[in-house]
Amino acid sequence: MDAEPPFLLAIDQGTTSTRAILFDARLTPLAAHAIELRQIYPANGWVEHDPEEIWQAVLACCRVAVKGVSPGEIAAIGLTNQRETTVLWERATGRPLHNAIVWQDRRTADACAALKQRGLEPRIIERTGLVIDPYFSATKLQWLLDHVPDARVRAGRGELAFGTIDSWLVFRLTGGRVHATDVTNASRTMLCNLHTLEWDEDLLSLFHIPRAVLPEIRDTAGDFGDTVSDVLGAAIPIRGVAGDQQAAAFGQACFAQGEVKATYGTGCFALANTGSGIPISAERLLATAAWRIAGQTTYALEGSIFVAGGVVQWLRDALGVLKSADEIEALAGSARALAGLYFVPAFTGLGAPHWDAHARGGIFGLTRDTGKAEIARAALDSVCYQTRDLIEAMGRDMARGGLGAPAVLKVDGGMARNDAFCQRLADMTGCKVVRPRVTETTTLGAAALAALATGVFRDVSEIASSWSLDRNFLPQLEAQTRDSLYDGWQDAVSRVRSTT
Repeated sequence: MDAEPPFLLAIDQGTTSTRAILFDARLTPLAAHAIELRQIYPANGWVEHDPEEIWQAVLACCRVAVKGVSPGEIAAIGLTNQRETTVLWERATGRPLHNAIVWQDRRTADACAALKQRGLEPRIIERTGLVIDPYFSATKLQWLLDHVPDARVRAGRGELAFGTIDSWLVFRLTGGRVHATDVTNASRTMLCNLHTLEWDEDLLSLFHIPRAVLPEIRDTAGDFGDTVSDVLGAAIPIRGVAGDQQAAAFGQACFAQGEVKATYGTGCFALANTGSGIPISAERLLATAAWRIAGQTTYALEGSIFVAGGVVQWLRDALGVLKSADEIEALAGSARALAGLYFVPAFTGLGAPHWDAHARGGIFGLTRDTGKAEIARAALDSVCYQTRDLIEAMGRDMARGGLGAPAVLKVDGGMARNDAFCQRLADMTGCKVVRPRVTETTTLGAAALAALATGVFRDVSEIASSWSLDRNFLPQLEAQTRDSLYDGWQDAVSRVRSTT
């Protein structure tokens, strides 16, 4: 590293907030700013964001985070984003033609069901590593092209641009000079061939997507252009782009095959590094690109939980039992032990390994003495049970691939700061739960990717050396009790399934 290390700016555009963090060259966070993101619900199961609101929040967060720092001292920007969320905009003006359709949105559930009925899912899985689900971008983009007036015609003429949030922000940050995405975000669209990491012509034809609307696919640590000077006062290189879960795995230094991390934000996403080989799942988990650096791709096995921290927000905003999310640890800690109480937060369907877009939430085992504390405890437990769903499925898939079942789970994200939750997670999964000193590993990973691309770090081993432990949580619950509780969870899930 240089004697006078430069600064790195990381942008994390998430589902419920936008944040920017300024790091030094040792990946120590120095300053940060965050702005909550408004959620838009036009219809049942529909979720949207305002792209212009996102853009303005990114500008505001960056300007606060770098206050007092000369633009020339910022070596590079790393960007990470909520994945699958879909934006369609005019190339000439940068004007979005519709609200962004968020990854949680279920409006294309029927379209996905029709594709499955045609027997197309095996073909989709083989090419993309993804199951057919409204979660991914392809059917969202198809819906926009079909429902925004003249969009399909204009897209065919090259007047429009599609992107996930990373592409949208790179386009705006560079003043429209760069329309690009990275392999991690591309691999979540259901339009990218995971074997070639290029747009798949057969899939574009299947979804009626004109190639002219698509961004260029680039390495995760690489050149995404420079910002226009009016963003931060000077042109600053953008040198790292990754979807939030892959960025978190990079920030967690999951560089060895078999290492697993779980990030607890609005949803929960567990990634297992599978090395240079594309994983094949028999458990309806996803194969995805973890990152591509200098043309070399690392792949991952992923399980997705749609509602994790989102259940805490629901308790706060819909039920009003919390004034702030931070109150849940104390509230849940005061709960009485009620046998048979289960909360399945399938507000927008169930993710892996069920992939049931039509499932809806339920609370089971309510009695007269069930109160808000008990419901809060069941809400936190639901995230632990869902994590076990993923860990068990991963273990079976990894065993088939010659890797051991996960015994250590690296955790990060907002919920990971809750000691009681981490202990309960260890108890319910039977894994050693490891929490790093910096739990904002998504942003950390974006900064690390930019640092690698600019030579601030020579290789990933230097990044790994910057990772530091905060605390380990070891299982304390007897295995028989753990399994009995999990059996009750599986029964509760069966009750909310649309198909059993």
